[in-house]
Amino acid sequence: MNMPRPDLAQAVHAAAKPLELAIVLPTFNERKNLETLVERLDAALQGIAWEAIVVDDNSPDGTADTARDISLRDPRLRVIQRIGRRGLSSAAIEGMCATAAPVVAVMDADHQHDPKLLPGMLAAIKSGEYDLSYASRFCEGASTEAWNRPDRVKASGFANKLARKVTGVQLSDPMSGFFMLRTEILRADAHRLSGVGFKILLDILATVETPLRVKEFPLDFAARAEGESKLDRTVVFEFLVGLYDKWLGRIIPTRFALFGTIGAVGVVVHMAVLGAFLALFGGSAPGLKGQLVGAFEVGQTIAAICAMTFNFFLNNALTYADKRLTGFVPLMRGWAKFALTCSVGLTANVGVSSVLVHYGIHEFPAALTGVIMASVWNFALSSKFVWGKYGAN
Repeated sequence: MNMPRPDLAQAVHAAAKPLELAIVLPTFNERKNLETLVERLDAALQGIAWEAIVVDDNSPDGTADTARDISLRDPRLRVIQRIGRRGLSSAAIEGMCATAAPVVAVMDADHQHDPKLLPGMLAAIKSGEYDLSYASRFCEGASTEAWNRPDRVKASGFANKLARKVTGVQLSDPMSGFFMLRTEILRADAHRLSGVGFKILLDILATVETPLRVKEFPLDFAARAEGESKLDRTVVFEFLVGLYDKWLGRIIPTRFALFGTIGAVGVVVHMAVLGAFLALFGGSAPGLKGQLVGAFEVGQTIAAICAMTFNFFLNNALTYADKRLTGFVPLMRGWAKFALTCSVGLTANVGVSSVLVHYGIHEFPAALTGVIMASVWNFALSSKFVWGKYGAN
């Protein structure tokens, strides 16, 4: 008679108890970290019925396949492989809504968060005295020495200060990515969470109407075990976008605000290219009036193409980061579609402003109305036909 493998036997025994805790692990290129992390979770959560949910943004390194291989040996590990969707906050929300556990935690899969804190965090919530527990890098008893990145520590401190000022969330580390709360609290407000940015804890605390009772645990923040850090320059942008969404996102939708801001920068690019072209090739000598007009037309065309290309690539990288087009052919196809939608928006701009002027509206308000109309039109069409979704955020 074959004896079951020890890890499988432990999983079967744990499954006999009612599920107490789910740990959500948003991942991207974390294949090498998963096996060891599951072992650390098992060691830290002895006597607790738990499951871990890997929410993977279709990592090219095969993180989802590795998670499935592990789950064949340990069914406490589950995996959600997201196709065509990206973002840490949205991944955390999907994972937290996918469990039946009464309590859910979110932590990184890169070993920077210590699983040994989980039992204490769970006990705090089960005591009934707290609604949420989290691990802070900056409270008394915490440490970031093992991280060995004083530049990141300083940047995180500034981000925390800014987050507290904008959202009113008064924690020592509202940017923490390691926290735990009752699942029913998350589900009650899941539809109101923006899912924008990369710090879901801040999103939750700034969204719930009833203030949560929070228990803080000091964290010895460790260095990554394997792989590269996800903290790149786009994370800074995502952080600012997340703050905007909580502050003004319900007045002007975040995605439209980004689209419009990039469009405004695109106008500057357009004028700079046109000015440079006319300075080089415009000419102003007597008798060259016809050449000047011709130079303007050519310069205007080149400037429009440059500005449109600038807008497309910046929108692809930032506004639609969760639907980003990659690869030469998809990018060129997307650029062509974007150019087509912008030409439709230009027609709407000229048409609306001309009608308003015809009815006696001053040229400048008429032109501004046309620009706004074109922006809305371009946003709607490009959201649908270039990046394949209407931008609700």
